Amino acid sequence: MLSVEPIEQGGRVRAERVHLQFSNGARRVFERSAPRGFGAVIVVPMRDADTALLVREYACGLHRYELGLVKGRIDEGETVIEAANRELKEEAGFGARKLEVLRPLTMAPTYMAHQTWLVLAEDLYQEKLQGDEPEPLDVVPWRLDQLDQLMLRDDCSEGRSLAGLFIAREYLARRPNKE
Repeated sequence: MLSVEPIEQGGRVRAERVHLQFSNGARRVFERSAPRGFGAVIVVPMRDADTALLVREYACGLHRYELGLVKGRIDEGETVIEAANRELKEEAGFGARKLEVLRPLTMAPTYMAHQTWLVLAEDLYQEKLQGDEPEPLDVVPWRLDQLDQLMLRDDCSEGRSLAGLFIAREYLARRPNKE
């Protein structure tokens, strides 16, 4: 990387021009969306060994309600685990005694630097925190063995939620210390 220069400031999106030189000597200039803030989390809250909790919330980009996982920004000074537990309390009304970071997810890595941390939340308990949602969110239990039905629903199109659920299902099925 030779240099990075901002090309746009404002709102939630920040763009950069990235000047690169590759190992073969070729030089290119790419534009990318650079993240603001401290990253984000997406949480797979497990009500029991077979059932995840989803939330139904308004998706402004599509102007409709979407069914997906709890998600949100990491606040300054928070760890990934702290942010995941806070978002879970704000959006679904549950905390978790056991949280585990599974992996980072990206949306469009060829032009976005943003990463969202996938967190598995287990051993849930009821606790509600006030969040920034304009209305209470519906919490919808969904069995992991029925993800094939979920992925075909018109109201469940967010890629990170679908990927997160499939990753969590496979992780839980292969976890060496099943409880």
